[in-house]
Amino acid sequence: MLSLHDWLLLASVCALGAITPGISLAVITRHTLLGGHKAGVTAAIAHAIGVGFWATATVTGLAVLFHRYPKLELLLSLTGALFLLWMAWKSWQAGRSSLNTTPLDNNVKAHHGAARDGFLVAFLNPKVALFFLALFSQFLQADMGQLARAQMVLTSIFIDGGWYVLVAILLGRSRFLPWLRAHHHWVERATAILLVIIAASVVVNSLLDLGVAPRLIMPA
Repeated sequence: MLSLHDWLLLASVCALGAITPGISLAVITRHTLLGGHKAGVTAAIAHAIGVGFWATATVTGLAVLFHRYPKLELLLSLTGALFLLWMAWKSWQAGRSSLNTTPLDNNVKAHHGAARDGFLVAFLNPKVALFFLALFSQFLQADMGQLARAQMVLTSIFIDGGWYVLVAILLGRSRFLPWLRAHHHWVERATAILLVIIAASVVVNSLLDLGVAPRLIMPA
């Protein structure tokens, strides 16, 4: 087991990583808007599972492959960018139609979409693996037992899932949600634009890491 000091340090960094606004927050917010707090919770739990995958890959040594084979990271990054563009298109299309009137708690389709998007937005982001590689390297030791490794993985899962579940519940039960639903056209379009910007950033940064992008960028 990790010492209390090490565990608190690990948990603090994981919490900072979780609460930093980004694409994950946008996805949880969107599904809470579309399907209510239960759909948001579904997306949050699925996202935590995706994060847990990379945490597990790190403690078992699989994430080191990204350092040895940078093209593997590029491939996953580009796949993730395509997924973000697909979500942007879906969001833009949703902004052109009326909001689904199916009762929020019984909308099975909304839960399936929330689970898919929540998981894939974490799974298709190799930066999550690199985050854990940098973080866990401060604690991993060659003779570390399986219990301590499991503690590190579970800490990352519960902190990530706990934060986004809290966000979904607070937003889904707030007085602000009806206003967001009444203006869902603008919310969807703003989300679509954000997703396109992030996807473009992912592509450019990935190519820059490989030394390919400088030719594609106009001088400032």
